[in-house]
Amino acid sequence: MTQSTVWEHVPVMAERVVELLSPALRRDSAVYLDATLGLGGHAALVLRQNPGARLIGLDRDPAALALARRRLAPFADRIALVEAVYDELPQVLADLAQPQVDAILFDLGLSSLQIDDSERGFAYSVDSPLDMRMSGPGSGTTAAELVNSLSRAELAQLIRRHGQERFADRVAGAIVKARAEAPFERSGRLVEVIAGAIPAAARGSGGHPAKRTFQALRIAVNREQEALAAVLPEALAALRLGGRIVVLSYHSGEDRLVKRTLAAASSDQVPPGLIEVPESHRARFQSLTSRAERPTATELADNPRSASVRLRGATRIKEVAR
Repeated sequence: MTQSTVWEHVPVMAERVVELLSPALRRDSAVYLDATLGLGGHAALVLRQNPGARLIGLDRDPAALALARRRLAPFADRIALVEAVYDELPQVLADLAQPQVDAILFDLGLSSLQIDDSERGFAYSVDSPLDMRMSGPGSGTTAAELVNSLSRAELAQLIRRHGQERFADRVAGAIVKARAEAPFERSGRLVEVIAGAIPAAARGSGGHPAKRTFQALRIAVNREQEALAAVLPEALAALRLGGRIVVLSYHSGEDRLVKRTLAAASSDQVPPGLIEVPESHRARFQSLTSRAERPTATELADNPRSASVRLRGATRIKEVAR
């Protein structure tokens, strides 16, 4: 991805994200935490709209951080960029002596950099090493290692759970059979095996036949749902009174987790048998979105990658006694 391409990249639901987060960032030295910085598109817009705000930007991908740093150069005196997975958020804030922040954004899923880099193995449309590690080479398990080591039952469960693939067992069986002949090393061969396992009548609907399996492998390789489940309560706890959080999800499992977490935080916790809710049990947050919001038709036309996004948000309305 060239620098000009990075600069032209438009982040998903950018106007709505800025609209929801900005009320918490009006004061001088307000802190905006972008937990999934990517190419810095959302961050640049938020900083431009809120000239008194400072940014803490996290990303696990060093290549993305390098590009984001160049994109955010006009705000260099207002940013702190950290190479970290977002579930390391508590440690990052502790290291920066910043126990509370005013606004948090999670833009989940893949960045454009990762999608467009043919050597990362995320795309099923090009043949590349079967990697899928968001942090880059040298850290964690690769997709190749998963497909070559998991049992048929384990593969089927993974593909069904993270990919919602109704032919998960057939796909897993085809993978196990093919790897007995030779281990998988590249994405092209895996795409062929998956496509061959999907019934011909089903290949014309639901997008590319390998889409759901590749999604499942990417989520598993990067422990995305485990990391999200761990960090959401920590992120809510880090928001000061009046602080706001926005989450962009691209997968139904992610969105369900976000929905449950925000709904619980935005609900009174009524002990059994009590008619009146004690102040200590009242909701700490209030929803900013009545339901998951979707991109507009204009945005879908301009940015087809936003098609699956779901946006949810909440604001802290009650401080927790310390």
